[in-house]
Amino acid sequence: MTETTSGSARGSRSKGNKGGKGLRIERVHTTPGVHPYDEVVWERRDVVMTNWRDGSINFEQRGVEFPDFWSVNAVNIVTSKYFRGATGSPQRESSLRQLIDRVVSTYRKAGEEHGYFASPADAEIFEHELTYALLHQVFSFNSPVWFNVGTKQPQQVSACFILSVDDSMESILDWYKEEGMIFKGGSGAGLNLSRIRSSKELLSSGGNASGPVSFMRGADASAGTIKSGGATRRAAKMVVLDVDHPDIEAFIETKVKEEEKIRALRDAGFDMDLGGDDITSVQYQNANNSVRVNDEFMKAVETGSKFGLRGRMTGEVIEEIDAKGLFRKMAEAAWACADPGIQYDDTINHWHTSPETGRITASNPCSEYMHLDNSSCNLASLNLMKFLRDDDNGNQSFDAERFAKAVELVITAMDISICFADFPTEKIGETTRAFRQLGIGYANLGALLMATGHAYDSDGGRALAGAITSLMTGTSYKRSAELASVVGPYDGYARNADAHKRVMKQHSDANAVAPRMDDLDTPVWAAATEAWQDVLRLGEKNGFRNAQASVLAPTGTIGLMMDCDTTGVEPDLALVKFKKLVGGGSMQIVNNTVPKALKRLGYQPEQIEAIVAHIAEHGNVIDAPGLKAEHYEVFDCAMGERAISAMGHVRMMAAAQPFLSGAISKTVNLPESATVEEVEEVYFEGWKMGLKALAIYRDNCKVGQPLSAKKKEEEKKAEAPAPAVAKVVEYRPVRKRLPKGRPGITTSFTVGGAEGYMTANSYPDDGLGEVFLKMSKQGSTLAGMMDAFSIAVSVGLQYGVPLETYVSKFTNMRFEPAGMTDDPDVRMAQSIVDYIFRRLALDFLPFETRSALGIHSAEERQRHLDTGSYEPADEEVDVEGLAQSAPRQVEPAKPEVPARPAAAAPAPKQAHNSTELVEMQLGLNADAPLCFSCGTKMRRAGSCYLCEGCGSTSGCS
Repeated sequence: MTETTSGSARGSRSKGNKGGKGLRIERVHTTPGVHPYDEVVWERRDVVMTNWRDGSINFEQRGVEFPDFWSVNAVNIVTSKYFRGATGSPQRESSLRQLIDRVVSTYRKAGEEHGYFASPADAEIFEHELTYALLHQVFSFNSPVWFNVGTKQPQQVSACFILSVDDSMESILDWYKEEGMIFKGGSGAGLNLSRIRSSKELLSSGGNASGPVSFMRGADASAGTIKSGGATRRAAKMVVLDVDHPDIEAFIETKVKEEEKIRALRDAGFDMDLGGDDITSVQYQNANNSVRVNDEFMKAVETGSKFGLRGRMTGEVIEEIDAKGLFRKMAEAAWACADPGIQYDDTINHWHTSPETGRITASNPCSEYMHLDNSSCNLASLNLMKFLRDDDNGNQSFDAERFAKAVELVITAMDISICFADFPTEKIGETTRAFRQLGIGYANLGALLMATGHAYDSDGGRALAGAITSLMTGTSYKRSAELASVVGPYDGYARNADAHKRVMKQHSDANAVAPRMDDLDTPVWAAATEAWQDVLRLGEKNGFRNAQASVLAPTGTIGLMMDCDTTGVEPDLALVKFKKLVGGGSMQIVNNTVPKALKRLGYQPEQIEAIVAHIAEHGNVIDAPGLKAEHYEVFDCAMGERAISAMGHVRMMAAAQPFLSGAISKTVNLPESATVEEVEEVYFEGWKMGLKALAIYRDNCKVGQPLSAKKKEEEKKAEAPAPAVAKVVEYRPVRKRLPKGRPGITTSFTVGGAEGYMTANSYPDDGLGEVFLKMSKQGSTLAGMMDAFSIAVSVGLQYGVPLETYVSKFTNMRFEPAGMTDDPDVRMAQSIVDYIFRRLALDFLPFETRSALGIHSAEERQRHLDTGSYEPADEEVDVEGLAQSAPRQVEPAKPEVPARPAAAAPAPKQAHNSTELVEMQLGLNADAPLCFSCGTKMRRAGSCYLCEGCGSTSGCS
């Protein structure tokens, strides 16, 4: 082994010593003689996670130990997802210390056994620095590390796998088996089916081949049965087909046809919701599909020329098609159902470090990992907000030096993990150990850009993102070259040395020509330039330890573990944030990035306070007092009135892609009104801008929710002609409308922390006639349902439905929000509906009627305690008037629709995560599924969905 040099003083603090005896590790965050655990304040918390739909407890563990600065959400997710041992047993982990020690001690031991450290002292520093970084949420390994490392089960550390399949039944059946074993372990896999003969080609026996689309059915059924890790969520898989495969049109249309089938079956009354009893009859729902296009095809699209589809066995053109027409079909299918995505084959392989071993033909399910067939990649992501510095003068900077040191530490740890890792198949294990693919990435980019006053879709925002990505990958390969001098280059390096060095030069050249924009990105570019110079010099001397270094993954569950505001490369979801409180409950806050951004933009404290107050009330910056219109774009988010455009997302991906070994997990969202032409533009510009892959999702392109389907059924029934029947006399109730002037009672109330207002109007001589309810902010789901509910009740009352019937049906109904109220007559309510009808009974029902229903005022309950009777002594009960309770305000006549209370409602407490809060704030509907575990609405994370409530994902780790 050769000596490891340190490169520049700025670029590396950790370096190998002479003789290749191991790395010298220097302290960055830790203090000699002081353990990182001793520098934080620890506290005990109770973790109780419930399903808000029925109140059942999903998970409970009390007395867990975490640092005091960890959020409730991070504590809940780590405790429920990553603590090992049977719940309730003495073996169950109960402290973050135990979790981190289990993982870090395994890494240190393996590092010492395989010669990574120069001395035991260096190993101890490595252990302390790694512990500090995990403890302080500077970075996180991917989920399989937390699940498996340090336990008695297989030490699987990878979340991303690529398989392969050949044109033989034996290989196809191996594919089914290998994919199933990966799903069983809770991970996902991708593969390319293009080696399988098309349905237009002959078998050696003389008949026609089945074709890859046919075999996809079997794999899809298997995935749907196994699911992922035994959990109630779909398995994560990617299926790729080359654009020159003769069955490409059938592949493109598979999901479109199935979506049409879903609609037809739902309209016929079948349960076709995600997880419904009948959804299993629909095929191809367990995979993301992508078409692998090459430059030849894209140029044919550009010029409007013909393109040849080639036989799999001979490679000869067996059919010519119109390239632009096929491209149009891809866009139409993606517009209709979000599949297929697109992967750019020549671009991918242009950046391939190991082409002499084989081409890159596929990706993992989320499209960020791309390398050899039968390989895997373990991931880790850094929290970018941890490196944003504010100096005493209020100026900001990105700490490039400390960021580079963190990258070196993480890359070292990730490479060590391959030494002890287990893999789901022998072929994957062999390839991974031979090429040692790593996938370092980051989260919180969107938060960092906003906090530094950069619009996500701006030259400055893209320059900072590109600089950070370049520094990350350059430092990673620099450390890889240093590791190569200590423990040797990867086994496949010698055969691929020229290609690997060529790709390093491509990265360096892209870094050199990237635009520098301002005082924030320029120093980061300088550090990245220095790192790439070291990469070229050290790589020439030592080779490289890793064939791949970096990707941008979705950072779903681990993003929540690190308390990140944004995942992966994504922008902020919205300007308001849902925060759980330690003592229970939750609150709405404006993202902390907003005041940081305003300060960066030069606003004064009193201006910042006014703008933040406006955002808290309205959920956006439009017409915020004192905010300049040119600064609106800084606060553009993924959702809302000023949502970032589709091409804004594509441009951000293009800014980062030249500095990544792999690709980017990201879905480009388009509004429901987007056209097929816009989808074509995204796919075409993605190729022009040098992306490796992307997928689109048009809002509401999937089949609607059950209510929509039922409404359509009712409309169809209404349109159908009535059958001929004998004429009979039909008696109908007559609606008795209220006069223009009517007496009313307005009540403000709080149930379980959620505030509302109720206006109950009466007939002048004959009891209750209408009810109006106002909950939270206009446009929220609960407010809308309460509006609809009150209208239904009012109409029923006017048609003669007795109030006592409503009271008997709706009291004791249980759902959230529930709990304490501010009404002395109704101290506890099991739901808002329960409270409303108890209050209406007290205000409008005769004493005997409501007493029979068990509803009494506070005064009556006290009388019962004192005298044993609810009835007042020596008083005649007024059976026609209001209940005997505290005096209540009777208002003059009300209009048909009562005016809304002038006071703004507080934060809507019935939200369960940020997505639902955004829906309420902005009056829109986020097109996302509900979490199977806790019932809350999920949000996008890369190509998948993430639940902020419990950390579950819809396919990504």
